[in-house]
Amino acid sequence: MFVLSVELRIKPENVESFMASALENAAQSRKEPGCRQFDVLVDPKEPTRVMLYEVYLDDKAFEAHQQTAHFKKYLAEAVPLLASRERHVWTRAAP
Repeated sequence: MFVLSVELRIKPENVESFMASALENAAQSRKEPGCRQFDVLVDPKEPTRVMLYEVYLDDKAFEAHQQTAHFKKYLAEAVPLLASRERHVWTRAAP
């Protein structure tokens, strides 16, 4: 299992545009065979704070995700709308 969380800060003037792009990317990502979960989470007290929570079958599935047209579109359109982006890769502790 490959788990990624991405903590984002959106520039306040870009919240609406960013969310549209992020939600489209998430919807398309969920259709990928190796994607198990893809959530766009928003801080209820601060709409400029967003977290992406992504679960893939393995690192190869995540690598395949990064090659998709919808991911490349998201990078081109949404990332410039951000003030900051911090990625964390997670692995499951021993069973």
